[in-house]
Amino acid sequence: MSATSPRIASLWPRSLIGSASFVGAAVVFWALASTLLYFLVPGIETYPRLLVFHECVGLTMMACVFVLLRSGRFDRFRPALRWLLIGLIAIPVGYFLGHQFAFIALGEPMRMVGHQQISLIPILFTVLVGGIALNYFATRETLAREATARSEAQRLAVEAQLRLLRAQLDPHMLFNSLANVRSLVREDVDRAESMIDQLIVYLRSALAASQTDAVALSREFAQLRAYLDIMALRMGPRLRYRLELPAALERSLVPPMLLQPLVENAIKHGLEPKVGHGSIDVVARALHGGIEIRVSDTGLGLPPDEGDEPGARPAGASYGLQHVRDRLRVIYGPAARLDLERREPTGVCAVVFVPANESRRLA
Repeated sequence: MSATSPRIASLWPRSLIGSASFVGAAVVFWALASTLLYFLVPGIETYPRLLVFHECVGLTMMACVFVLLRSGRFDRFRPALRWLLIGLIAIPVGYFLGHQFAFIALGEPMRMVGHQQISLIPILFTVLVGGIALNYFATRETLAREATARSEAQRLAVEAQLRLLRAQLDPHMLFNSLANVRSLVREDVDRAESMIDQLIVYLRSALAASQTDAVALSREFAQLRAYLDIMALRMGPRLRYRLELPAALERSLVPPMLLQPLVENAIKHGLEPKVGHGSIDVVARALHGGIEIRVSDTGLGLPPDEGDEPGARPAGASYGLQHVRDRLRVIYGPAARLDLERREPTGVCAVVFVPANESRRLA
C-alpha cells in the first residue's frame, strides 16, 4: 500500500497552511457544538470543562477516521456502507478515548466514562455531531472523486482530439513528403535520401509519442528538428530554423507533440504565404517556477489590429492554438499558459510556459 491513501489525499489538504486551517476548522466546529450543548442543557457542566471534553472527543474522532481510512480495510465497501462502518467505530472510540485525553488535560485521574452515572444527552449529542462531521467527510470525498472523474474525462477527450489530429496530419505530410521524394530521386539523390532519413525519424518519434503521456524535451526537439529538416528540403532556401535547448532542460518532461502545432502554424500561416525567405526559432529556457519555450517566426504575422484570440487567425491556426491551450489546461491547470506576441517588423512569437514539477522528470 502507498504511503498516503488516495482517500486521505482527497480529504486532507496537502500544504502545511491548509492542514493547519483544516485542524483549526475542526476546533471551531467542536467549540460551536459544545457552546450549543451548554445553552441547550443548562447546568450539565461548566463551559470550560465542557469545551475541553468536546475538543478532545472531536479531534480524537477525526484522528480515528483518518487511521481507518489509511488502513484501507474498508475500501472494498460501497461509499455509504464504508462511512457507516467507519462511524460505528470512530464515534464510540472518539467518545471514550477522547474523555481520557480530556481527563489528562484537566489534570484529573483517568476513569471509565459514566462509572458513577450515565447521561444519555452528551452521548446522543456526540453521536449527532459526529454524524454531521462524517457526512461532511463523505460529501467532500464524493466531490473530490467527481472532480477527478471530470478532469480525467476532459484529459481523455483532449488526448482523443490529439490522436485524431495526428491521424489527419500525418498522412497529409507523408503524402506530400513522398511526392517530394519521388521528384528528388531523379534530380538530387542525396537530398532524396536525406528526406527519407528525416521522414523515418519523424514518423518513429510520432509513433512513440502516441503511446505515452509525456516525453523528454530532448525528444520533442528531435522530432521538431526532423520535421523542420523535411520542410526545409521542401521549401529550400525560403526556410531557415534554429533550435536551442539547454542541457539542463533536456530531461524535463512535456506532453508529446506539444510544440508541433505551433511550428506547423508558423510555417503554414506565416512563412509559406510570404514572398521570400523566413526563419523559425524554437528556444527553451528555465524560468523561476517553470520552463518557457518560445516559437518565433518572421512570417506574415497577425492581422492588423487583431489580438491573440483564436478568431484572429484562420480556422486551422486557431484550432491548433486552442488545442495546445486545452492540453496545457487539462494537464497543468491554470499555472500553464500559451500567449502570442507580435514581432517587429513582421512575425509572431508563441510563448509556452510549463510549470516546474519534479515528479515529471526522468529518472
